[in-house]
Amino acid sequence: MSEKAWKELEEKCILCKNCKLCETKTNTVFGTGDKNANVMFVGEAPGEQEDLQGEPFVGASGKLLDKYLTVIDMPRQSVYIANILKCRPPHNRDPLPEEEDACIEHLRQQLKLVDPKIIVCLGRVAAKRIIKPDFKITAEHGKWFEKGKYLMCAVYHPSALLRDLSKRKEMLSDMFEIKKKADELNK
Repeated sequence: MSEKAWKELEEKCILCKNCKLCETKTNTVFGTGDKNANVMFVGEAPGEQEDLQGEPFVGASGKLLDKYLTVIDMPRQSVYIANILKCRPPHNRDPLPEEEDACIEHLRQQLKLVDPKIIVCLGRVAAKRIIKPDFKITAEHGKWFEKGKYLMCAVYHPSALLRDLSKRKEMLSDMFEIKKKADELNK
């Protein structure tokens, strides 16, 4: 897609007033990475560091995500990373349904522009919105779903792995499966 379409969408996100989060944000957190990536990671919303820097997954959980991406030889710059919400909810609370509804069209437009083969939801909140409303992260992480033209899965949110080290091995296994599936689709 054209750079003009990307600039227009980002400007639309920056100027968005569809919910009250625009009143408390420091920066709009649009997205980052390869705009032609075959794999797109989607989280729920920006955290404090993301809000301050204007880029998704740059805080402690982002650094952990980067480590996983490095281990599976899928560097951050080779994927696209975004969130459902483009503005930070106060105190890093979960997004409210009306906030997701107000912002989801921006994510849909990003998906159209990137046109990935694989969407990886980072955590329960993103998986419930994107894959299915009754998604159970503990039972269904790493499982593949087809939705339209996309192949999707969800993994633990990196912030959950900062609190619960016991899930890190499962995350590594899931990430290797994502890499394997991406390699298969790229043949």
